[in-house]
Amino acid sequence: MTSIGIIGGGAFGTALACVTRRSGHDVLIWAREAEVVDAINREGVNSHFLPDVPLVAGVRATGDLAEATHGSDIILMAVPAQHVRAVAAQMRASLQPSTPVVSCSKGVERGSCLLMPELLALVLPESVLAVLSGPSFAREIANDLPCGVVLACADAILGEAVARQIASPRFCVHLSDDLIGAAIGGVMKNVISIASGIVAGRKLGENARATLITLGLAEEMRLGLAKGAKQVTFSGLAGIGDLMLTANSLKSRNTSLGVALGEGRRLADVLAERKEVTEGAFSVEAVAALARQLHVDMPITLALDELLNHGLGLDDAMAQIMSQLPPLLHAG
Repeated sequence: MTSIGIIGGGAFGTALACVTRRSGHDVLIWAREAEVVDAINREGVNSHFLPDVPLVAGVRATGDLAEATHGSDIILMAVPAQHVRAVAAQMRASLQPSTPVVSCSKGVERGSCLLMPELLALVLPESVLAVLSGPSFAREIANDLPCGVVLACADAILGEAVARQIASPRFCVHLSDDLIGAAIGGVMKNVISIASGIVAGRKLGENARATLITLGLAEEMRLGLAKGAKQVTFSGLAGIGDLMLTANSLKSRNTSLGVALGEGRRLADVLAERKEVTEGAFSVEAVAALARQLHVDMPITLALDELLNHGLGLDDAMAQIMSQLPPLLHAG
């Protein structure tokens, strides 16, 4: 039996616990919130972040980070992106160097503009890293509905071993060696989904929304290639697959945030109502800064950054975003 430590008791970390426990592994979730730990251990449900979803029997939780890391054969890192640095630093003392650490957080650190695998490589230099990404709503995988994801690892043998442990007939894991591409796909689908939601909230139609998502994918690819990712990654599950799911569904926290903004609500008010972190809202600033650093043309992302972080009005932001639609008309 493999011991799997899941760092982060949010919806996705809890769903991963269900996936890996169904495969017969010993699963322990670390959660910061005492009420989450108590609910999982006493009631078999994460009523705070994944209500009304009974967890697989045997899923356990702890508030002790060392307990969840020491002795684990695999670590699945599922804390919000802006907290990854601090949590990784805390767990380093109890983490065995041979234990693979899989980044499941989809974001860019503000300030440093580091992708999650880059950040983990800095904080945990002795660890072998992987990235898990792809179209994977937490509630669906917790309920054992079919899902396909990508596990990216530079060490092909270790990547295959980790994939074999976390995969199941309904949780299909496809291997890749492109950590940067998988990470950028996970970040950019959140950013573009906010823009997609704004278009929906403004009732501009499905044609405009599909066009914007396509142009968003082009931004994602340009950023990925500038960072050394492989173009093929963006035509797969970690790229267009994740973007299609997130940008077209109101189940996405990022898309629903965009809809609320498009309807005229204030960002702070929407975020204040939510228990779970809306990653895209915090990554937009860092992605925009990264685009400027690398001189990558990303007009949708830059307009979102101006809207969310620099006081640009919604109508002006939408004018900037919609001005990107005509160039596609002559593309065939």
